[in-house]
Amino acid sequence: GGGGAPLHRPGPRMTGSTVAIEALPHDAEFRALASLPQVQVDLRYAGPHNLLGRDLYSPHDCAWLHAEAAMALDRASQALAARQPELRLCVLDACRPQRVQEAFWAFVEGTPMQAYFAHPGPGSIHSFGMAVDITLVDAAGRELDMGTPFDDTSEHSHPALEARWLAAGVLQPRQVQHRQWLREAMAAAGWQGITTEWWHYDFGDRTEVRQRYRRII
Repeated sequence: GGGGAPLHRPGPRMTGSTVAIEALPHDAEFRALASLPQVQVDLRYAGPHNLLGRDLYSPHDCAWLHAEAAMALDRASQALAARQPELRLCVLDACRPQRVQEAFWAFVEGTPMQAYFAHPGPGSIHSFGMAVDITLVDAAGRELDMGTPFDDTSEHSHPALEARWLAAGVLQPRQVQHRQWLREAMAAAGWQGITTEWWHYDFGDRTEVRQRYRRII
């Protein structure tokens, strides 16, 4: 996820500049996911249906993105509508406060799951409001079959290995097609996927995001 679409960059900031999750509704640099009417929202860490098995977000409202990323997500939803009008994007994770990233890390450090989580030192791009975990849903709001669940920590979730799993019969052509539809819509709006999670997308270069954007705590 290193490469980046051109960003309308904010001015230089002091490294370590932060904003509290509670302040986002009053900050013009951030935008609520509710303002994107074509995008469904089902934040998995706001309930127990996730890798850690518990609600990590309450009482905080984490359905936010940096305004630049929100605009790009709106463009991705339009790209999807043009290609697959019966489908919609569904956000599974967006803004993830630093305090939650630290809780994740404490849970996964030293386990095989550690490779799937950003160290809280440099920080997850989610903690800057510049990443999403996302899937596709049909007209009834049902998730499409992507071959693995969200947050699956097996190599079956790795986009880089899809050809192998397809050849082996582990993934079915329609599952890979669903992933490809998601990739195409997100790429059309400047999002970059990663090699290890079909659901994760960054907006912008990770190094620049960490240097220029405020971390949400």
